[in-house]
Amino acid sequence: MTHVEYPGYVLWMTGLSGAGKTTIALLLEKELQSRGCKFERLDGDVVRESLTRDLGFSKEDRDKNIERVSFVAKLLSRNGVGCVCSFISPYQAVRDMVRASTTNFMEVFIDAPLNVVMDRDVKGMYKKAIAGEIKNFTGISDPFEAPTNPEIHIHTDQETPAESAQRILSYLEERGYIPVREAALQPA
Repeated sequence: MTHVEYPGYVLWMTGLSGAGKTTIALLLEKELQSRGCKFERLDGDVVRESLTRDLGFSKEDRDKNIERVSFVAKLLSRNGVGCVCSFISPYQAVRDMVRASTTNFMEVFIDAPLNVVMDRDVKGMYKKAIAGEIKNFTGISDPFEAPTNPEIHIHTDQETPAESAQRILSYLEERGYIPVREAALQPA
């Protein structure tokens, strides 16, 4: 059996807090691992605990956060590693910068209406932001610039996380970034 090399890529999932980015990324991680893919999952909350813990949530700090993450994604993607990145990344200009600096960039808009993400908010962050207790909160006191032309647009209020993950996996398969999952043989 010959080993097939797949190109590196950056699957950049953007959306409001609570839209489903991390949930879908974890499903993708499990499936990509089962297929033996070379990939890394970069998640906003995890990255802020290590690589960017010195940054706050001002526009300048958010931009610096994404700048650092895009550097990591650039190194990985150009060396044949797939990057599944889940970051709010609210500004289109910054996402465009990531697109320009990485290999095989795909923007994935993980979209859910504000009322839906507020209902999903178990930490009460949106309520605190509305009450003015949290400053620079995306979608409340800070803008979120929805992608104008993402490669994939996921509506998490209209499909399950598994359905969303499968749509993304199919997209990656169709473009030759990951091996195609062979369907189980049907009895004759």
